[in-house]
Amino acid sequence: MEETGDLFGDADPNTALLAAPGPVGPRKNVVVGMASWADPSLIKTKRFYPRGHSAPEKMLRYYASQFPMVEVDSSFFAMPTASNAALWAQRTPNNFRFNIKAFRLLTGHQTSPKVLPPDIQQALPPLTGRKKNWYYADVPAEILDELWRRYKEAIVPLQASGKLRAVHFQFAPWVTSAPEWKAHVEECVARMSDFRLAVEFRNKSWFGDGRAESTLAWEQALGVTHVIVDEPQGVGNYAHGVWAVTTPDLALVRLHGNNEETWAASGLAAASERFNYEYSDLELQEIARRTAAIAEMALDVQVVVNVNFEDQGIRAGRRLTQYLRETHIVSA
Repeated sequence: MEETGDLFGDADPNTALLAAPGPVGPRKNVVVGMASWADPSLIKTKRFYPRGHSAPEKMLRYYASQFPMVEVDSSFFAMPTASNAALWAQRTPNNFRFNIKAFRLLTGHQTSPKVLPPDIQQALPPLTGRKKNWYYADVPAEILDELWRRYKEAIVPLQASGKLRAVHFQFAPWVTSAPEWKAHVEECVARMSDFRLAVEFRNKSWFGDGRAESTLAWEQALGVTHVIVDEPQGVGNYAHGVWAVTTPDLALVRLHGNNEETWAASGLAAASERFNYEYSDLELQEIARRTAAIAEMALDVQVVVNVNFEDQGIRAGRRLTQYLRETHIVSA
């Protein structure tokens, strides 16, 4: 597919709905995108969006003229809505694709009552003791059923448009490979049986100590896409970067950067500080080579750049795209 506009220039936003940039790589099946198109740190720099593109519609249209996919990050922090999903589909080209993150309660994260829908807040019993947050296991079953129903209902417009590629389940750092957590992952898969799930673990128990082969086999049996991570190794809670494919139709690589100082830090003012990392040319060239190898095993490959301090992610994504264009020979 031919690309429209200049990937490194300011494409005319009026042409954004003609086509998003096409896939790259030796097999022309790799797309590169960001983990968000509206991160405050990026917007504040004024180095990506042209003047006059502060409105949400214009930002998304312009982003889609520069990259062929994006991950919706806001759905992790609050329940998404069908109206927003419909607008995202309307404002992007036919060949543009979305991944959307699962809501935080569903992935085992602590969840403040304030981020839940108002009627759900009222239906929940009071938190007991010193608890300030809800966890999945503490929520009454009928309310969990309703949250699952609403989440799926909210993302149907993206699925119906043909633009939803995967629902991204990034599990909490304390979600280990223990039987009770494996059962929770299996519940998520069953609840989301109508959607393609991509599963990202953040705990070393899944792939450490010789468990990689069994975990990958389990993911394959569940029919979920294994998320390949590039992140600091041996620091705090982390997952090993295992380059493997569990679903032949889709492979997913997520680049978190390798800032060891901030990876396990607490008290950071914003998430962008944790992912403050400048990928070097050598690192991106190696990622391009490894991604090209993965592209031999999957029909489609996505690379999501999750370094989001200022415009670091945009610059890394553009350079990686160029390296993937130049990668012709896949070496073992």
